Amino acid sequence: MPPRLTTPEELFARFDALGIEHRTYSHPPVFTVTEATALRGNLPGGHCKSLFLKDKKGGFWLAVMLEERRVDLKKLAALLPAPRFSFGGAADLVRLLGVRPGSVTPFALINDVQHLVTPVLDAGMLEYDPLNYHPLENDRTTAISPADLQRFIIASGHVPRIVDLAGIGRNPDISES
Repeated sequence: MPPRLTTPEELFARFDALGIEHRTYSHPPVFTVTEATALRGNLPGGHCKSLFLKDKKGGFWLAVMLEERRVDLKKLAALLPAPRFSFGGAADLVRLLGVRPGSVTPFALINDVQHLVTPVLDAGMLEYDPLNYHPLENDRTTAISPADLQRFIIASGHVPRIVDLAGIGRNPDISES
């Protein structure tokens, strides 16, 4: 039986209970950074993406960064230090974070009650206020402050690892697919 998915409304109620200010904007579902960029207009703040990763020893990670950041997974693993990374699969994503591909967000840590996913936050991202993420579904964007993001993650029972991802970009000669 698949896990029960937390709804965006339940997430917002959790924010309210924690005293976290949040603002949510509705839009058609988006699955890529390019689609989000085209739809958001002048939405203020840092626009972010989240990568659900699995290391070669079976550990799970959630790397959260500014949307324009390009990360070399081998360099990221070395920085943390962690075993070699690959992208986590959809079944593990739903099982551990309770979200579907296209809706990956640090807010999904609310569903990781066993604390099996290690959150990694890009230090550069935390310089923006507000920060924008999907609220568990990709048809909305929710803005919160960097301090409240960290407070939410800690309240979910996780300890975020804050790292500078600026120096671990991909080779610009390698195209992204």
